[in-house]
Amino acid sequence: MADHGAQSNDIKAHAATYEGVMGLMKWGTVACVIVAAFVVWLIA
Repeated sequence: MADHGAQSNDIKAHAATYEGVMGLMKWGTVACVIVAAFVVWLIA
């Protein structure tokens, strides 16, 4: 049988990775919006 005690550690690692990816996506979106607004401002 599988060792079910190791699953809790895998879930913790998954949660930490998920939070990191979501944070990166959030700040990446903010950066893209800022860059796009700057480019529009330059063109106008």
